[in-house]
Amino acid sequence: MSSKASAASANPVGTTTEFFLGMPAFPQAAQHELGLDQQRRNLRHATRTIRAKRAAAVAEVPQWERLRRRAAAIKDDTLAHLDDYLVQLEASLIAAGATVHWARDAGEANAIVTRLVQATGSDEVVKVKSMATQEIGLNEALEAAGIHAWETDLAELIVQLGDDWPSHILVPAIHKGRSEIRDIFTARMAQAGRPAPADLTDDPAALAEAARLHLREKFLRARVAISGANFALADTGTLVVLESEGNGRMCLTLPETLISVVGIEKVLPTWGDLDVFLQLLPRSSTAERMNPYTSMWTGVSEGDGPQDVHVVLVDNGRTHVLEDAVGREALRCIRCSACLNVCPVYERAGGHAYGSVYPGPIGAVLTPQLRGTASKLDQSLPYASSLCGACFDACPVRIDIPTLLVHLRTQVVDEHRSGLPDVQALAMRGTEWVLGKPGRLKLAQQGVTAAARALRSGKGGLADVRTDYTLPGWLPGPAGAWTAARNVPAPPRETFRQWWARTHGAQA
Repeated sequence: MSSKASAASANPVGTTTEFFLGMPAFPQAAQHELGLDQQRRNLRHATRTIRAKRAAAVAEVPQWERLRRRAAAIKDDTLAHLDDYLVQLEASLIAAGATVHWARDAGEANAIVTRLVQATGSDEVVKVKSMATQEIGLNEALEAAGIHAWETDLAELIVQLGDDWPSHILVPAIHKGRSEIRDIFTARMAQAGRPAPADLTDDPAALAEAARLHLREKFLRARVAISGANFALADTGTLVVLESEGNGRMCLTLPETLISVVGIEKVLPTWGDLDVFLQLLPRSSTAERMNPYTSMWTGVSEGDGPQDVHVVLVDNGRTHVLEDAVGREALRCIRCSACLNVCPVYERAGGHAYGSVYPGPIGAVLTPQLRGTASKLDQSLPYASSLCGACFDACPVRIDIPTLLVHLRTQVVDEHRSGLPDVQALAMRGTEWVLGKPGRLKLAQQGVTAAARALRSGKGGLADVRTDYTLPGWLPGPAGAWTAARNVPAPPRETFRQWWARTHGAQA
């Protein structure tokens, strides 16, 4: 729906979401990624470097925890009254000369943006890095309509030229090494515009200069730009983008038409609230006291910047997330990627295994809520964690990701209780039966110790094995998946009841 024009009809368009949903569940996808040795080395080096720098930057702020709590409170209050703030934001944007559009889902959002670009007569757009446009598959929708969308963020450019997809929220090409980037530039830049220098090396400065020259002609030629927004201020209608390279500033000032695609959860009530997040986001994401470029624009400024400004406010499942009193906490996310950089699972598996533009811990809780859990992939995402809690400690807005993961695991189990129980369900029912009565538990413990004695007896047995050692080998059937990555614990010499009777002379 548009505040100045009727809504474009929603035409389903093939998107990255459809591609992701065809991927296998996380364990299978992660197994493939774990076999990519160079990628694992890249990820280990990058995440550990970012992690160390972030820790030093955060340590400089004595009131860091107070800022985290303040940010969480602002987000929670905004989400609780989101309907009011969105109406206020719309009024502020219109008063500033912008046109506001509402999109219920990816199909509507893509249709609106495509129609707006076609109305300009342009067949290309330049883009500021935007998670929201990746989420809805905007590039694919525009390409289907004959419109070329050029990514201008350096890492996004690498991913686009390499026919790849992002593996990190902040550093989309974190899985690529310098030599790989040089090869991509050499092979693909000429097909998309200005070619890379013939003598291009893998020196970072040389790679950045090649990208700068390649993008400059696009900046100077483009008549339409598309952006996202880190924040949208309800009281003034101001949109805010934080970036590090200056490409955003070029997109937000040179083109005649600017279309901003913004998730409805990005709204903040006031300018004063923005102050808190401008202290938290740079340190949490790039480990900087202040990001190099903070661009703010409020509608249309006559004679300065784009004169045709549109804002597309996208739901795409966010209202569904809001309905969950526990799950809505994920909508606090400010896309800093701090949780990815401390996650031991992400560091090893990488972002592609998550099957979403939102990888890592936040993706494991946000994606299943936005997309639902109909696919095997989305059912598996809440289990893509060791529940170590490092993500919560790092999150600048205090999203309790471990609690959300457990909450979503419960939902996945509850949604699939009908029909014949699987092996895991049968095992849990058996465990419940054994633990339900002291006598049953006692018999089970005696059976375990009897097996332990049998294993430890005879030639080649385990007579000298201490109880804290593990046994090599494997377990049969479904348990084989567990033992494929773990050793089988050695059974104890005696049960607790037996130990108690032996040491205290009383029956436990």
